[in-house]
Parts: sequence; C-alpha cells; structure tokens
Amino acid sequence: MKKIFGLILVLALAIGLAACGSDDSNGDKNADGKDKESNTPETLVMGFVPSQDSDTIADTVEPLANRLSEELGVEVQGKVMTNYNALVEAMGSNQVHIGFIPAFGYVLANEQYDVEVILKSIRHGSGTYKAQYLVRSDSGIESLEDLEGKIWAFGDKGSTSGYLFPASQLMEKFGYKSSAELESDFFSNITAAGGHDNAALAVMNGEADVATTFDDVRDTLEGDYPKIKEELKVIDYTDEIPNDTISVTKELDDELVQKIKDVFLSFNDDDEMIKIMNEVYNWDAIDEATDSEYDVVKETYQKFKDDISL
Repeated sequence: MKKIFGLILVLALAIGLAACGSDDSNGDKNADGKDKESNTPETLVMGFVPSQDSDTIADTVEPLANRLSEELGVEVQGKVMTNYNALVEAMGSNQVHIGFIPAFGYVLANEQYDVEVILKSIRHGSGTYKAQYLVRSDSGIESLEDLEGKIWAFGDKGSTSGYLFPASQLMEKFGYKSSAELESDFFSNITAAGGHDNAALAVMNGEADVATTFDDVRDTLEGDYPKIKEELKVIDYTDEIPNDTISVTKELDDELVQKIKDVFLSFNDDDEMIKIMNEVYNWDAIDEATDSEYDVVKETYQKFKDDISL
C-alpha cells in the first residue's frame, strides 16, 4: 500500500510540474501567441500623413516598404492615414508600428502612448525648419497685422508647421489667450485643407487669404503649377521647429528597433532610397534623434493642451 501511495504522489507531482511549465510557457506569449521577448509582428505597418496627395504618397512609399521588408526579414506595409490624429491613435493601439510623424504629432504620441522617437529628417543640411505664411502676391497683404479679418487655411490642426507654431506666434503677438479666440476674433474664418499643398492651393485659387505651411511648400508644387512662386509670396516665418520624425511604438523590442534604425540610416549611402525619402517628405538625409530635441514643441503644446480638439 505504501508503494502504491508513493507512486501516486510521484505522478501527482509530475503532473503539477508539467502544468506549471505550461503556464510559464504561456506567460511568455502575447494574446496572439507571439513571443513577448521578440515581439516582432508578422507585418510591420508604417504610417504616413498626407502633406501632399494621399494617392501619391501611397505609390511613393511602396518601394520603401519593399526595401525595409528585404532588410528586416519581415513584411512591411505602408499605410497613409487621414490625418495626424489618426496616426497617433493607430500607434497607440499598435495598429501602426513605425510612424513618419511630425514634431507635434510625436509629442502627442509620446505623452499619450509612450511612442519613442528614433530618427529625424534632415533638409538642406538642417534638423530644424520654419513655418511660412503664404498669401497671394496681388492681395495687398504685407504683414501679420494685415491678416486680421482674413480667411486662414492650414493643413490640419495636428500639424506643427501648419497650425501649432503659427497659432502660437499669432496668439503671442496679438494677445490672444487661446487658439479658439484667435480663430474667432482675429480671423473671419478658418479652413482645414487636409495638407500643406491643399492649403497653399486654397490661397492661390482665392478660397483663403493666407496659408501656413512648411518652408517651402511651393517647391513641391512648382512642377504642376510653374507660376506658383509668382502668384504666392511669403510674408513672414515662425521660429525654428524640430524636423519630423520616424518614431516607433513601445511594444517593439529593442533589438528590432535598432535594426529599423540601422536600415534607415544606411539609406544615407543609397541615392535611390534617399530619392524616395525626398519624394515622400522632401528628406535629404536621416539622422538619429532624441526626445529632448522636441522640448520646445512640448512647451508650445502646453498653450493648446486644453483648447485643441484633434
């Protein structure tokens, strides 16, 4: 009897240990069954926002996605979002893993979802740029003071150069405490055009009096509108703004993030890939970036935190 009891006890212990081993194994899995340690999605999704025509961006990023797929050994898909907020939310829900996201969008994504900036764009040898105020050359508008009572066009309220920095500058210059006051009391109307190019074209077509865009959106439109630099003029600029980013979600493991960084940085020595980056967002080169570089945007954002509904 003692031998039988001992055998039962040994079997019970063996079954218990096996169950514990099974539980430990499951503990290293995500809900979808992937290993937590590697945490490499079956498809990496890159998100973009429309600074120009959405279909144009979608076509242009396809070879970029294909090249990343080859280098990383995982399928990469490019996805054009409707606006900046849609990209931030998609990264927060881990539906987009790599975001080509401007400074303000990055600040929101970092604050709300711990999205991490890893790289930034370089244009004309600089990691910063300015926003510009575009008006028709024949409008008679010569200064920011002349914008009072006019119609303001911008790409999106989530745009750093299209909205955030110009609004901040105008609020400070004319003593408005909120962007809502600026919109209703200083301008006669506002329009979110859905992209920097659309905002500029709204002014050129007489649908708005001033457009705030990155410097210089006219370069990207000159091929289709050869006289745009004659028809539209710049009357002022904002302070320097940190360039747009390549940022990643917190769920991606460090090893994969480093691989992503290395692949993008290698494009600096690849004329074909830099050409693609230039066609997408006018990037001339790619450099590493840190969160602290975007402190000026975080400080500016505080003026709008309770006022802008994205």
